[in-house]
Amino acid sequence: MTLKWRFSRAFFFSLVLIVLVIGTDASGIAIYWGQNGNEGTLADTCSSGLYKYVILAFLVTFGNGQTPMINLAGHCDPYSNGCTGLSSDIKSCQALGIPVILSIGGASGSYYLDSPEDAQSVSIYLWNNFLGGQSSSRPLGDAVLDGIDFDIEGGTTQYWDVLARYLAAYSTDSQKVYLTAAPQCPFPDAYVGQALNTGLFDYVWVQFYNNPPCEYTSGGSLSNLVNSWNQWTTNITADKFFLGLPASPEAAGSGYIDANDLTSTVLPAINGSPKYGGVMLWSRYYDLQSGYSQSILSSV
Repeated sequence: MTLKWRFSRAFFFSLVLIVLVIGTDASGIAIYWGQNGNEGTLADTCSSGLYKYVILAFLVTFGNGQTPMINLAGHCDPYSNGCTGLSSDIKSCQALGIPVILSIGGASGSYYLDSPEDAQSVSIYLWNNFLGGQSSSRPLGDAVLDGIDFDIEGGTTQYWDVLARYLAAYSTDSQKVYLTAAPQCPFPDAYVGQALNTGLFDYVWVQFYNNPPCEYTSGGSLSNLVNSWNQWTTNITADKFFLGLPASPEAAGSGYIDANDLTSTVLPAINGSPKYGGVMLWSRYYDLQSGYSQSILSSV
């Protein structure tokens, strides 16, 4: 009888821990992958058990008559059609229930939409080459990605809303096209503000780094971050919002939050919101070096 109780008690506390983790941080960690060849494979990233969403970074060239081009750093060479091998990794992630989303843009890409027609053309390209359409030259092979992430940090401020509408129109009851975005934390975002106002986005991972006016610094006031968080969650219609952070001090110029501060101070100030979805981290490489996501889980 005593042995049975000990087992039951251990089992009970294991269940409590699982519920706590799934209900807060673990189920809501989104990670960017693709910009460092030393970050391990996409399949290993998903099988780590740390992440719920993986965002492939980036489609860096598109629009304005340019030939679209993906850049996955040292992982593969798109010029020799060498990224099609990622198809099996993408499928392995999806088999684990992890959506894989293509991020378009980035901090140093060459992208620009010059008209509504251009936005439509880009949407058709994305559908046929990465989503559920068909093309003879799919850069990532025959795997069907789960959606498109807007990480727009340059180019034009126009027509991203048009692109979002065209992409959302591809969704059906049987095949959802997720739309996500990574705006900077100052509200509203200069580039994707109009797109987010469409109300079509599922997840918004707001970048609370490299933006001192809305960041939290250790031992400082939470008000800047919380005020910005509240602006986003009350003014933009989306399913869930994520706190975007660097996974190590080296991952960004500013905005890194120690894992203990994050779980004890910062998250309790925002995760009561029904729109709270979790944490987005830049990036898998830095997380692999620092063990940041594992530290978050250990602190829960």
